[in-house]
Amino acid sequence: MSRGDLKSAGIRQYITMSNPAIETIREITKGTPYEGHLFLVGGYVRDKIMGRPSTEDVDLVLEGNALELAQFIHDKGLADHRPVTYPRFGTAMVTIKGHSVELVSARKEKYTPNSRKPNVEHAALHEDILRRDFTINTLLENLHTGEIYDFTGMAMADIEAKIIRTPTDPDATFYDDPLRMLRAIRFAARLGFKIEPLTWDAILRNAQRLKIVSNERIRDEFAKILLSDNASRGLCMLSESSLLDQFAPELQEMRGVSQDGGHAYDVWEHTLHALESLPPDADLIVRLAVIFHDVGKPKTKTRTNGRIRFYGHEDVSAEITRIVLNRLRFPKDDIARVARLVSMHMRVGEYRSEWKDSAVKRLMRDAGDDMPDLLALALADRRGYAPGSSTSEIEELRRRIERILINVPVHKIESPLNGREIMEVLGLPPGPKVKEAKQFLLDEVLEGRLQPGDKDSAKRLLRERFQC
Repeated sequence: MSRGDLKSAGIRQYITMSNPAIETIREITKGTPYEGHLFLVGGYVRDKIMGRPSTEDVDLVLEGNALELAQFIHDKGLADHRPVTYPRFGTAMVTIKGHSVELVSARKEKYTPNSRKPNVEHAALHEDILRRDFTINTLLENLHTGEIYDFTGMAMADIEAKIIRTPTDPDATFYDDPLRMLRAIRFAARLGFKIEPLTWDAILRNAQRLKIVSNERIRDEFAKILLSDNASRGLCMLSESSLLDQFAPELQEMRGVSQDGGHAYDVWEHTLHALESLPPDADLIVRLAVIFHDVGKPKTKTRTNGRIRFYGHEDVSAEITRIVLNRLRFPKDDIARVARLVSMHMRVGEYRSEWKDSAVKRLMRDAGDDMPDLLALALADRRGYAPGSSTSEIEELRRRIERILINVPVHKIESPLNGREIMEVLGLPPGPKVKEAKQFLLDEVLEGRLQPGDKDSAKRLLRERFQC
């Protein structure tokens, strides 16, 4: 593409954000045929225009062979390791000083109806731009001059107006790559943008196409939505677009399920308010626990003496949590942690000032290292009840836990004797009696009548209790 063609695209000058990998590539390509023909593209450029710190991967596009550029960088001895190449797509990943950059040969793509894998052809820059998901991600920045190019003529205006739209026909965009519907919602939630009406309508029409996308890729976008600045808005948009129905219809069942007992909202609205109340640094485990903590309520709703009840909903919620997160291929450890938090959330909600320290210690022991996350879930749950809901009892519980931990680390709240030692003391074979004896010793520790490491006293107590 000629310099004249570039100038017709609409140019602005900005100061390039510092990135060691980008700086290195800029320096080593000066005075080479690459100079003036390498362009930053996508979220990195968008975030710079917006004055936001970029969390996006860095993409560098060229009208040429990206694999050859990757090898050129490696041959200079500047890459951390050999480039990872994808010849079919004409892309390569290089890492320089710990920073990754994806090198992309300008291309165009064609999709078959039931596949997410495109047929790829080399293309000009302006054609490469048109294959991208949204106008806000189509800006190019000349790596060497810092000039910004807006080939669509809409990118700058859409960033200014906070609008998400596709650069080409939205129906074709989402039909070809259904994951982009989730990306639209992710950008709306993260950036606080609105999805342009024609683009939104296309999402509604194509929502069912999401089923051809792998669960792993859906999981990754879903997680990014939940970790965005306005996760509750993102979750609401997933519901309203019917995208949620395609991978987690169980969450949709909470809509319209009324509840009382101090709740101002139905179960779905309560979940959104609880999610919204989380601090910005809440991690994915806590956010998942919040959105699933009441997912079992639709299946457990009953009326008793004119009041709505959800007996055992926490256990049903935990089981549904396992089903959905397994479907989305979340790591097994993450699934176990989220399900555990969901199953235990009512125990914190039931806390009262009259609880003995032994009851608090038992809760701490059962929650283990997840106690801080369990408290975060309980606080969000309570704040989601109604405007101004009191969290004083949960805050009191937090203080009691902190006080107890000064004297007894949570990992030491355990029986002084293990199963083998108990069998030796009592002459028992493996079986339920050993479990009963171990629970007895744990109860003695919780009540403060036995120190966690006092094996001699533990043996004496066992003999007194079980050998009389």
